[in-house]
Amino acid sequence: MTVERIDVAVVGGGPAGAVLAARVARAGVAVTVLERSPAWVWRAGGVFASPAAVRALDRAGLDAATLGACARPIPAMRVETPRGVTFRLTYGTEAGGCPAVGFDRSRLDPALLELARNEGADVRLGWRVTGVDVGGGQLDVRDPNGEVRPIHATVVVGADGPHSVVARAAGVARGAWLKPRIGLTYHLADPDATSVRDARMRVFDDGYVGIAPVAGARLNVGIVLGSSWRKVLARDGARAVSAAIVAAIPPTEDDPAAWRDGPPLDAVAGAWPLGHRVTRRAGRGWLLIGDAAGFLDPFTGEGLHRALVSAELAAAAVVAHHQGRPGAIDAYARTMQRRFLAKDAVSWLVQGFLGQPALFEYAARRIAARDPVRATMGLVMGDLVPAGRALDPRFLASLLAP
Repeated sequence: MTVERIDVAVVGGGPAGAVLAARVARAGVAVTVLERSPAWVWRAGGVFASPAAVRALDRAGLDAATLGACARPIPAMRVETPRGVTFRLTYGTEAGGCPAVGFDRSRLDPALLELARNEGADVRLGWRVTGVDVGGGQLDVRDPNGEVRPIHATVVVGADGPHSVVARAAGVARGAWLKPRIGLTYHLADPDATSVRDARMRVFDDGYVGIAPVAGARLNVGIVLGSSWRKVLARDGARAVSAAIVAAIPPTEDDPAAWRDGPPLDAVAGAWPLGHRVTRRAGRGWLLIGDAAGFLDPFTGEGLHRALVSAELAAAAVVAHHQGRPGAIDAYARTMQRRFLAKDAVSWLVQGFLGQPALFEYAARRIAARDPVRATMGLVMGDLVPAGRALDPRFLASLLAP
């Protein structure tokens, strides 16, 4: 069987894969995106993103008009605890910064693939990668007609999410060092698109739910459930459990919560287990980006921004490798480690608090009462300042001191 030979194969056409392909093609390197779905479909994924993610999309070359059509400004994230403590994380908007946004992924994802095409990337929809020999650059691929099309690539980029076939083939995929969690997400109609301004994150027993307004007069519902919910989910089903959790969100003075009665617009997309890790992000002739390179914590909103940064760094490494610079791919892995080490530590810190309800309530009361602490936490979670600020002993003392 004839083997097609290409320079760079990107497995997965989500935001990370599309942005990398656009950047690599712009640099004059031939790149092919292999996306399994013939058309965009809703999958469990991030929609709430910090201003840093918007800037990353701008750097990637997405034009302002398209970006504006995909994103809805969100002034703040309102965090609510089981005992009624609330505080707003504004991500620096009170100091004149840009707001966070809620992305309409049905617009954003195709727009990024179109950006890659316009830059010269070969984007193939409906091409499913079923196996990878990462050492030899060999990919087993089925085209939209089900025909086997073996491909050989000089560099293979895994951008295919948490169950990455590339990560599995490289033997680096591992479970997260957290108790198993279940992710559920879908959209509700928001006929009055001005009724909800802030996003809301409501914590409850062994879980939390996030509500984020997105472009297109819709609200995204994202739910994370601990393992104690498995029996309830098995008995009642994801739709009924999600609806009950949403119905229990109380109205507030700023949000009458009329949206709770809005009709669901898509199926409940699930992720199990939520969170995974990899032992390495790159090796000889292969790299992992986006969620394929590891994902821990939706509470801190790490997904989209990290995916875009990883695509940016990996694209530079792929181009350098193509130009014959030794060690470029290995350098990508080291750069990612340095770039996100502190943010990972913050995510672990947040998960530690969430796992101890009394400690979480204690910290929430102090964040609510202490403006400097709250401002720093918002900037760190929004990737607007180095995450190490939240690990500084002086910050931790301000957070935890009575």
